[in-house]
Amino acid sequence: MKPEKIISAEALKLGLEIKRLYLFDTDIISNVVKKKPSRYLIERLRVIPPQIQYISTITVGELVYGAFKSDHKEKHLKQLNNKLLPLVQLIPFDNREAFIYGEIRSKLEKRGIPLSDTDLMIASTALANGFVLITGNERHFTRINDLQVENWLIR
Repeated sequence: MKPEKIISAEALKLGLEIKRLYLFDTDIISNVVKKKPSRYLIERLRVIPPQIQYISTITVGELVYGAFKSDHKEKHLKQLNNKLLPLVQLIPFDNREAFIYGEIRSKLEKRGIPLSDTDLMIASTALANGFVLITGNERHFTRINDLQVENWLIR
């Protein structure tokens, strides 16, 4: 999948030229649905066309897990199905991602660097598909070579 050059009117006003595809980590999606989400995050999302905004099936699993742990399970599941998922592109965790996951996990373990399986799977999805990973957990992901990471929760 090769990203096309996509420029929105609002992006032009801000001097942004959108040429990349973005994969959102679970913490970013969780922030969007907060009562007071990051203003900077919302500002960035407004100028990024929906067709280049992706989440992984791993993130969906984490969100469903969080919903089931919550006292408001039905509300969160409904919000996920009716509000969030229709707005983003969903990318599966498949063979390519699995091979990259295995390689990265073994390299990090050899270096004595722990990282959760879900974080590794999300990072593998980004690498396999040429995405920039958008996360507030930069420290977790900067340990992975060649992974492009941006934090949209802060300026």
